[in-house]
Amino acid sequence: MNQYPIADVLAHRPPMILVDKLLDYHATGGRCRVTITPQSAFYDTDSKGVASYIGSEYMAQTIAAYAGALALDNDKQVKIGFLLGTRKYETFTPLFELGDELEITVLELIQEESGLSVFDCIIKRAEQVVAQAKINVFQPDEPEQFLKENT
Repeated sequence: MNQYPIADVLAHRPPMILVDKLLDYHATGGRCRVTITPQSAFYDTDSKGVASYIGSEYMAQTIAAYAGALALDNDKQVKIGFLLGTRKYETFTPLFELGDELEITVLELIQEESGLSVFDCIIKRAEQVVAQAKINVFQPDEPEQFLKENT
């Protein structure tokens, strides 16, 4: 496993890079970390945290980081992908609080030749699951052409 800066494995650019670091990855999944700070995207100063529904985007970006790392390992470009939907998103906390260090784990359940994939995702805070979901993503071979044809 190579160590890549998060900006190298995501097609996103600041300020929309929401996860801090790709911790590790393997053939079918990966893990990222995010620490909630006042500089975190979507941080709310009144509640001193980030609403837990943003966890679905943390999951999606962890999937993207995993896919980006695999692409770089194979001398390919990092491509954009599309979050198609979230199924059974459950959160066990209303807020990711200031100072929380969250670990996001994604595991690929299904990958079709079309570019459609389904991932099982969890977010942990101090080894306790605080959110979980199934995430559907789509990464076409030629995303720019796909966008032209579908906009």
